[in-house]
Amino acid sequence: MATGDGPRRWTRVVAWVLFGATVIVQIIFPYTDGGTLSLTVASVLLLTAAVIVDVGVTRGPGAAMILVVVAGGGGLLAETIGVHTGLPFGTYSYSGTLGPEVLGVPALVPCAWIMMAWPALAAARRLVGTRRRWATAAVAALALTSWDVFLDPQMVDQGHWEWRYPTPAIPGVEGIPVTNFVGWMLVSLVMMVLLDRFISRGPSTPPPADALPIAVYLWTYVSSVLAHAVFFGRPPVALVGGLIMGVVAVPLAINVIREVRDAR
Repeated sequence: MATGDGPRRWTRVVAWVLFGATVIVQIIFPYTDGGTLSLTVASVLLLTAAVIVDVGVTRGPGAAMILVVVAGGGGLLAETIGVHTGLPFGTYSYSGTLGPEVLGVPALVPCAWIMMAWPALAAARRLVGTRRRWATAAVAALALTSWDVFLDPQMVDQGHWEWRYPTPAIPGVEGIPVTNFVGWMLVSLVMMVLLDRFISRGPSTPPPADALPIAVYLWTYVSSVLAHAVFFGRPPVALVGGLIMGVVAVPLAINVIREVRDAR
């Protein structure tokens, strides 16, 4: 065994344990009448920690720092501009129910950008390949933006933020303006160009370096569809979000199934 393999293996285990804890918290969430602040905080912080640890152990501490700066710092910058100017998402305001704020933005929000930016990029890299960087960034931006089709209705329904002009909206996703998703796509595209440029792709040999973020993305897809269809009273969001996020998630799932089958 090469020097350092043991600590690296255990660090990867830590990342998976953190992800497992996130899954447990998210399973509990729908049974608490819309969730609680403590469960929301736990879910976001656990998954953020899992993602940062995974990037650190598979790509190096420098890559983990890049993820935090680009996704977390970039997300905070975009949200700060957005909440004070209405650009690029549309006019919205936070209600103060998500805990401490930085520059008018809940500190939890940049963590949410971190926790899903890495899975979105990993999914795009898996589907696009290694040469077409702009295609990778575009698919990754779609992968991240499509997650918000589930997130925003849930957070609005729970009273964490509100939109001043909620129309026009995507059919089935009432209460969330189309401008929000246009803004997400623009911000995500810039974010993904930078992350794809500065974070290496890593080895593909077992265990694959993208195993955890791929698992996170697929779990988020399945659990979000189920939660909105059964627990959150938003079946149309489950359908529309399932179709939009499914553009990335379904081919990704097929890719993973084929890889597992071929490995046998």
